[in-house]
Amino acid sequence: MQNVEYRIEKTGKGTWRRFMYPNGGCFEEYKSDRIWFGLPLIHYTRGICPETGKRVFACGVIAIGRLAAGVLAVGHASFGVIAVGQLAVGLLFGLGQAACGVLSLGQIALGVLFGLGQITTGYVSIGQFAIGNYVLAQMGFGRHVWSQELSDPTAMDFFRSLLAKLQILLKI
Repeated sequence: MQNVEYRIEKTGKGTWRRFMYPNGGCFEEYKSDRIWFGLPLIHYTRGICPETGKRVFACGVIAIGRLAAGVLAVGHASFGVIAVGQLAVGLLFGLGQAACGVLSLGQIALGVLFGLGQITTGYVSIGQFAIGNYVLAQMGFGRHVWSQELSDPTAMDFFRSLLAKLQILLKI
C-alpha cells in the first residue's frame, strides 16, 4: 500500500475525488455535501479504488455505481426503494435483467403485485412464462390464466379492462 494522491475538487454542492491510473483507467467518486438521514443526497462511484483495489459501494439517497444502494439505486447490482440495474432489488420497484420488487419489470421479474418480463411472478403477471393470480402468458400458471392453452373468461375480461384503462391513461 502506498499513499494515493487523489485530485480533489470541491464544488458548491459536494466533493469529487479522482485518480488516474498510468494505464488510463480512472477512479472517481462524488459525494454531495447535503445529508439526509445520515446518507449523502447523491453518491456516485466509478472504477476501482486505488487504495483497496476494489469497487466502492455507492450508498446514498441517490446512489449510482457498479454496486449501489439507496432510495433510488442505479448500478449493475442495485438495492433500494427503487432499483435499476442488471440485478435490481427494489422494495417498491425493480427494473433490470433480473429484478424483484412489489412492481417488477425485467427479463426475470419477480413481482409481488405486478411482474412484466420473460419469466415473471406477481398478483398480475405478464410474460412468456408467468405465475400469478391474473396471468397473461405464452405459458402461464395461476388462478386466472389467459395463455395459448387456457382462456379463462375472468382473465380475458381483466386484461381487456387493463388495456382499456392504459389506453385512456396514455391519451391524457
